[in-house]
Amino acid sequence: MFSKACEYGIKSTIYIAEQSIDGKRVSIKEVTKAINSPEAYTSKILQQLKKNEIISSDKGPGGGFSIDNITMEKITLKDIVYSFDGDKIYKGCGLGLNQCNAVRPCPVHHEFAIIRDGLTRLLEETTIKSLALQLQGGLSFLKA
Repeated sequence: MFSKACEYGIKSTIYIAEQSIDGKRVSIKEVTKAINSPEAYTSKILQQLKKNEIISSDKGPGGGFSIDNITMEKITLKDIVYSFDGDKIYKGCGLGLNQCNAVRPCPVHHEFAIIRDGLTRLLEETTIKSLALQLQGGLSFLKA
């Protein structure tokens, strides 16, 4: 459903937010260990998140990646998905056809529209802070 970059972006953001709640900044190595991702690829993911103002980065001793509380409450999954995958998840055909629409639907168009609408609501309404709090409370996990 999401690109691998988007999946890592979501997981990285949630982990960084969870650590930021306790006032911690994290290194790339800590992120890669927490989400079980390759370091070089994760570095690119974190650069993209920083570029899109989803996370912050401070250099030097005591530096690392973090997310301030206001941003955590404001950023939703939709912001991250859009940063990596654009809006294709909101418009794409369930079968991957280029010209599927309500006038000329594919065989799953109407059923998939219901699923896509539910996914859109989930992505728009779910904040990073709510996910970080679930992780912090042991109600969810990021790696098996």
